Amino acid sequence: MSIGAGIVLFVIGAILAFAVNVEVEYVNLDLIGYILMGAGAVVFVLGLVFMARRRQTDSVSRTAVDPATGQRVTRNSTSTSGDPMV
Repeated sequence: MSIGAGIVLFVIGAILAFAVNVEVEYVNLDLIGYILMGAGAVVFVLGLVFMARRRQTDSVSRTAVDPATGQRVTRNSTSTSGDPMV
């Protein structure tokens, strides 16, 4: 979601900076456009970093009966995928 928000901020900033030719008395729309473009680039890069750091964890629980004692034995295992593109 943050990648999309970064792209949207960048596009809105580019429109304000380069396509809008309106003079407003108290607001510089070019500066606001450049600020939005910078914020969009930062949000986009942060979204990529957070996506690369995300890890997928799978937990498996197995129950079996121990033949020697007749008791139930539960084994839990967790595996973590370190591949950033999963």
